[in-house]
Amino acid sequence: MQKIYMDHGATTPLKEEVLEAMLPYLKNIFGNPSSLHSFGREARKALDESREKVARALGASPEEIIFTSGGTEANNLAIQGVARSLSSGGGGHIITSSIEHHAVLDTVKYLANTGFEVTFLPVDEYGMVDPGELAARITDQTILVSIMTANNEIGTIQPFEEIGRICRERGVYFHTDAVQAIGHLPFNLKEQPIDMLSLSAHKFYGPKGAGALYVRKRSKLKQVIFGGSQERKLRPGTENLPGVVGLGRAIELATSDIEGKSKYLKNLRDRLIKGLLEIEDVRLNGHPQKRLPGNVNVSVLYVEGEALLLSLDLKGIAVSSGSACTSGSLDPSHVLLAIGLDHQAAHGSVRLTLGKDNTPQEVDYTLEAVKEIVERLRKMSSVYKK
Repeated sequence: MQKIYMDHGATTPLKEEVLEAMLPYLKNIFGNPSSLHSFGREARKALDESREKVARALGASPEEIIFTSGGTEANNLAIQGVARSLSSGGGGHIITSSIEHHAVLDTVKYLANTGFEVTFLPVDEYGMVDPGELAARITDQTILVSIMTANNEIGTIQPFEEIGRICRERGVYFHTDAVQAIGHLPFNLKEQPIDMLSLSAHKFYGPKGAGALYVRKRSKLKQVIFGGSQERKLRPGTENLPGVVGLGRAIELATSDIEGKSKYLKNLRDRLIKGLLEIEDVRLNGHPQKRLPGNVNVSVLYVEGEALLLSLDLKGIAVSSGSACTSGSLDPSHVLLAIGLDHQAAHGSVRLTLGKDNTPQEVDYTLEAVKEIVERLRKMSSVYKK
């Protein structure tokens, strides 16, 4: 049985070139980057070089890159860091969207319980935030807007640059969770109106446990955890040197020829979408054009998404029923409910996220498998009527 991986939105395999870059720092170069002796200096050199690679890939300066353990920590540092820095009298106003990753939603909900006012912007049927409504909700108490670059479940790309311009005009910090976007969308943070940006290496063929937060110069941010003076005192603790080296190499590779890679994935994506929509009672979730090049999210009516997922797994095809961080939950996706789906349609949804190694033949095999499984599951359904 062939094995087909179509869950790159959850994680990606480690590239061979990334592993090769990491190996010396897993074996021979083991010094602490904060140590002054030759072992430490050798480690510090690798740390600095990796910081330069990440900065170069984003069009930023090395001193604007803070290494973290991943996207979740980067989001927490950005949001809580601004809140601690700018809150006056224990409060302030934060704006986010109703379809953010839980790393953002749960963080702002925590802050709401400690005295902050939080506005959750609605989205349209495609999962798009309205910049006009965002502008209308900014007050003189607003300290931060956090809107993701692209949604992890339905792939919709937000008008994040327009949102950034609005925030800059109003003197409000703008943070974007770009975990799903790195390697798919180009960034030049010297020109784009973004104050903070989160990323995670394992979403673009790097190692797990390594991420970064871009923090524009002169942005006011306070530490969230306490300890040593690493990472400008914003992220204390000895750096994960092998992970950081892997992150640096992975983002180098991910941001080279983005246009060519995206074109390949878009062709596969559109082939997959076309075939899935030929099945009766299947709808596409997310924006039809303004979506990540490898993202496909569909609702298959009269079929449980988990049953479809497990049936595909038995055929060697790995897909997702939503975000990997919430796949253990029985509740329907908050993203799908926010775009107007009812509970039945939300429960019947699956996400297929394509990667560089997927092929047209794999797409065709997957389509045949989905058609066969859907037909079988609907025959067993008590609510499906042909």
